[in-house]
Amino acid sequence: MDKPKIAGVIPETILLEPGETYAWCSCGLSNDQPFCNGAHKGTSFTPVVFKSEFKQQANFCTCKLTSNPPYCDGAHLNIGR
Repeated sequence: MDKPKIAGVIPETILLEPGETYAWCSCGLSNDQPFCNGAHKGTSFTPVVFKSEFKQQANFCTCKLTSNPPYCDGAHLNIGR
């Protein structure tokens, strides 16, 4: 698997809690999008793990093509072009 599976074509808005650790799915195989459930095992993909410092809303990439993981950068707008 060289490229991630496109799990969605719109970002997922999530309210992050301060001090919580999150693991964003980079492979697109997780059933818990946009977060990792371990489905990447056996692939070259690894989740992007981070800790939120603030309570804030964030737009998470679901197409997995972002150049700013785990956040949406609008890459989904170019799918199919």
